[in-house]
Amino acid sequence: MGVVDVFDAVAGTYDEARRRLVPCFDAFYGAAVEVATPPLRAALAAGRTPEVLDLGAGTGLLSLLLAAAVPGVRLTLVDAAPAMLARATAELSARSVPHRTVQADLSDELPPGRYDAVVSALAIHHLDDSGKRALYRRAAAALTPGGVFVNAEQVAGPTPALDQRYDEVWMARIAELGASPQEIAGSRERMRYDLPATVGDQCRWLAEAGLDDVDCYFKEWRFAVFGGRAR
Repeated sequence: MGVVDVFDAVAGTYDEARRRLVPCFDAFYGAAVEVATPPLRAALAAGRTPEVLDLGAGTGLLSLLLAAAVPGVRLTLVDAAPAMLARATAELSARSVPHRTVQADLSDELPPGRYDAVVSALAIHHLDDSGKRALYRRAAAALTPGGVFVNAEQVAGPTPALDQRYDEVWMARIAELGASPQEIAGSRERMRYDLPATVGDQCRWLAEAGLDDVDCYFKEWRFAVFGGRAR
């Protein structure tokens, strides 16, 4: 079973466990939305429809939050898992949010167009480091001037000891929040496909891709939000 099959198998219940498995859910997703919204609002003020590209969009959770924060955005959602995209389509259609979905792997070429924000949440860590760097270059090239790239991501600790500590804290927190043994086991199974990198490495790769004002905007143990702005 590959990573696409693993996520397709849980498409119907994936969102229900998010707040238990991402202990800092509100601050984590909230930071991503806060970073992404200024260029979207600027596009509206200039009389344009703001364009958002969501990479590894899954069930559309981040896209839905952005559409709620900036009504009037148009979304392009990319994911390799058809069942996840089907759920995203249902949720966005129910809210009459303009969108299109593209079934593709994150190693593929991006959908043509220029975007005011390119965003991702808990997806790019499935690529190896060379794949991450290549995707960051493609994402930077797809931005409009002044557009932003934002990645809300699961990251590795900068040392093996810290990485182990990240995991210990995560296990304690999700147990406190009531994650069931089945949810934890399912999450562990999906984590077998994870290839996380450190925040420091990824911020350096974003700068190398040509982005300005690269920073980590939020971090709580293994959950971090980082990105940069197109020149």
